[in-house]
Amino acid sequence: MRNFKTLLMVGTALIGAATLNLSYSYAQEKGGIINVATIGEPPTLDPMVSTADLVGIVSQHIFETLYTFDKSWKTTPLLAAALPEISADGKVYTIKLRDGVKFHNGSGMTSKDVAASLDRWTKVASRGKQTATMIKSIEPTDPLTVTITLSDPYAPLVSLLAFNNSAAIILPADHQAEPMTDIIGTGPYKLKERKADQYIQLERFADYTSPAGESDGYGGARHQYVDEIRFVPVPDANTRVEAAISGQYDYVDSIPVESFERVKTSTASEPVMLKPFGWPVFVLNSGHGMTKSKELRQAIQQSLSQEDMMAAAFGSKEFYALNGSLYPDSFAWATDAGVEGHYNVANPEKAGELMKAANYNSDPVRILTSRQYEFHYKMAQVAAEYLKAAGFKVDLQVVDWATLTQRRGDPSLWDIYITHSPFLPEPSLIGMMSTSAPGNWDTPARGEVVNAFNTESDPEKRIKLWADVQKVVMDEVPFIKIGDFNAVAAKSQKLEGVEPAPWPYFWNVSLKK
Repeated sequence: MRNFKTLLMVGTALIGAATLNLSYSYAQEKGGIINVATIGEPPTLDPMVSTADLVGIVSQHIFETLYTFDKSWKTTPLLAAALPEISADGKVYTIKLRDGVKFHNGSGMTSKDVAASLDRWTKVASRGKQTATMIKSIEPTDPLTVTITLSDPYAPLVSLLAFNNSAAIILPADHQAEPMTDIIGTGPYKLKERKADQYIQLERFADYTSPAGESDGYGGARHQYVDEIRFVPVPDANTRVEAAISGQYDYVDSIPVESFERVKTSTASEPVMLKPFGWPVFVLNSGHGMTKSKELRQAIQQSLSQEDMMAAAFGSKEFYALNGSLYPDSFAWATDAGVEGHYNVANPEKAGELMKAANYNSDPVRILTSRQYEFHYKMAQVAAEYLKAAGFKVDLQVVDWATLTQRRGDPSLWDIYITHSPFLPEPSLIGMMSTSAPGNWDTPARGEVVNAFNTESDPEKRIKLWADVQKVVMDEVPFIKIGDFNAVAAKSQKLEGVEPAPWPYFWNVSLKK
């Protein structure tokens, strides 16, 4: 096991047990088509405007960012030629670009494309808007150099530029429309055809210029072994399981943990487990409606039993752990700050007192969830019963995932929505930390602790400041962590080069012949 606190001291927050471990065969063959069963239809192929994992999974094959993450979750160059040169005061980032990179329309990437793309990112992406408050200018200073000047030091910048949802993808300067009208990236695969609710078909980009070096997590060489990748929406979890067992698809994403043994004994497929993967989370609407009341959000927090929700969702403790800290112990960010009295409480009496203080008027709490992630739905069912026991009325709205991601953008339509996140190497990547993310958490206390954390560059000081952020999260309840869980998927016995990853990728993957 790596010493993550030591690694953090050199400026990087890393993931422990979930470290990507690459072991590619040197005899992988080219050719063939792989079919990937996803949990549904992505609402968009523009990863700037969405934080949905499903969008990132598909779009990362088409679009690329300046940086990405290696197998140890350190930032590493992708379209950039190297990590940025940072001025002594931490305010000026000079980014050199790789030469010879081409877009899918045949044009060559220059600093003008990068500057235009980053400008679009600061206007349309939730994490870009979060970063925009710190940016004074983004300038193409020569054809292969971009300079970003900040108003104050901002420690998460490179991690934000590396992240693949709400992503700072690079587009041609003359294809910056919002909403996106042309699907043109620099990635190893390009869009061939999309038929809504049927498939998204990608084909090898013949003029792709891969980063140099060995494949290393999401970084390093990206090999284009297969000719095509087809992403097929399969919304029903049980259907995905049966498809995995029968070998109907080469990769099946997000299957219920109770199917692990069935897939394991299958002759066609085998399970893929990432441990630990991430955390289910209830996002509360802090900016609008009844849950704008801090007391009512606290009442919801006091009502819930995370223990019963996790047991219902995952069954065996082989697949989950109760943990109120926003990070597991394998992270330097793990802390108990603020957890006591705010996690796994199931205290209807305390909830009732807070409801009374909030003048709760018996309007139903509207919970948005989806059965495409079956564990979301199971947690929602348990949560609804605990909320009712505390005196809440509940309106449980079960919709498809695409509809949920659309509805959460309209704060008048919901009070809680259920989602999940992988554990991220930089806490500022957590979507709910942005004031422009669904939920609109924007309070003076949030501004004070989050800004202090983001502007501090010393790793040890940032660890202590993160504890302050967690205390405010526990008190103001913009979201509620349910626990830690492992993710299970399935892959064909014929598929080589697959490694467990939060957002599965299919460059470097090949088919046995």
